[in-house]
Amino acid sequence: MLLAHGFTQTAQSWSLVQHLLRARGFDDIKAIDLPGHGSADDVRADLWGSADHLVAAGGRTTYIGYSMGGRIGLHAALAHPHEVERLVLIGATAGIDNADARAQRRTDDELLADRIGTIGVEAFIDEWLQNPLFAGLTPSQALREDRLHNTADGLASSLRLAGTGTQAPLWDRLIEISCPVLLLVGQHDQKFRAIAERMATALPNAELRAIDDAGHSVHLEQPERIVDALVDWMAKE
Repeated sequence: MLLAHGFTQTAQSWSLVQHLLRARGFDDIKAIDLPGHGSADDVRADLWGSADHLVAAGGRTTYIGYSMGGRIGLHAALAHPHEVERLVLIGATAGIDNADARAQRRTDDELLADRIGTIGVEAFIDEWLQNPLFAGLTPSQALREDRLHNTADGLASSLRLAGTGTQAPLWDRLIEISCPVLLLVGQHDQKFRAIAERMATALPNAELRAIDDAGHSVHLEQPERIVDALVDWMAKE
């Protein structure tokens, strides 16, 4: 399995999930830093380039992506269908299909990228974690110290090149993804639950599971339940 993190996180954010999976008998598990983050801080790539970065590290395997990592995983499944055996998407989207809303999101992402450079990583991370999407995270679950390993230039480039506003909608292309897909979403994450329900109807071979007592950051809030759902789903494949 290859694990792909969300915006402002690093590969380290998957440590507990990796530990739990290994305890369940899964040995070949790897997490990588995505472009603009962690050890890949100086890598510059859009979503398609990020998908290449992901697959170059994983080869033929199961790809598991959270939020931004899920969006990159979707691109990987379309660009490298023979390498993506299975796809697990946690709180991910196929894009904003309203052109005006997408343009506004791109403008917002550009402003946010500028703000990172102005206030610095530490202040930005503190602001970012105040987003209502992350209201369910305890201080220890938020992994603030790990997020501080990122740089202002790296995070800004990620927003500008691979932010949701840059993403061409993939809704009409979901039918091309023939591999098994597991869609995981937090019970309390109403926005992304609706998105996941829509994706489940568009993907040819998808299963949707809502994780109890979780918001957007399901893998941080309920890692044991994520692993239970993942192991159960893979056992059926």
